[in-house]
Amino acid sequence: MPNHVAIIMDGNGRWALSKGLPRVAGHRKGVENVREIITACIENNVSYLTLFAFSSENWRRPKREVSLLMELFITALDKEILKLNENDIRFMVVGDVDKFGDKLCAKIKSSEELTRKNKALTLTVAANYGGRWDIVQACRRVARKVAQGKLKAEDVTEEQIERSLSLYGIPDPDLFIRSGGEQRISNFLLWQLAYTELYFTEVLWPDFGKSEFRAALEAYSRRQRRFGFTGEQVEAVKHA
Repeated sequence: MPNHVAIIMDGNGRWALSKGLPRVAGHRKGVENVREIITACIENNVSYLTLFAFSSENWRRPKREVSLLMELFITALDKEILKLNENDIRFMVVGDVDKFGDKLCAKIKSSEELTRKNKALTLTVAANYGGRWDIVQACRRVARKVAQGKLKAEDVTEEQIERSLSLYGIPDPDLFIRSGGEQRISNFLLWQLAYTELYFTEVLWPDFGKSEFRAALEAYSRRQRRFGFTGEQVEAVKHA
């Protein structure tokens, strides 16, 4: 089983429109579906779940929809954070959250603090996040160390940059899932997905339940992860 699963929860708006509902109804249904996937992760011994909730490009959407998404985020935290804590689930947010306003930032901070010692599952929500933004802000941190004389330019390594990324301390995703039929990464965890197995499905996110999640896990279990080695080398180590 994968230790870390990352998901782009795509298709909420299309799910709602297909049923003659406003797009926000799909987002509400999508939030409800997160509960089922969290349960599925715990049942299958997945230790880390990272969800792409709001990208840095999503500000381009209609202002009304963005406003409703922010309200939904606050409501979901108010409603779910105590349940997450009771179930020993750690909650984290990565991204440029300062743009969300004082109320939501305070709610995020208090939720992270409440759950920071929990062990059953680490749930990370990527909000106002972009993979390129993540790499740029990491490079800026390293550049400041070089400018301050704390680090030589020739000593800058992948490990130095990785330490400054948003998800530092969490293992890279083993499995990436995107619902909704699109087959692209969409600026999500660009650094961390370097060797991740990719799984795409036509199922819209509100309909992506436990059975669909298990199908993704089964597909993953059939993959051979080589990390640059040959298939023969991998098999030899497996049977050593």
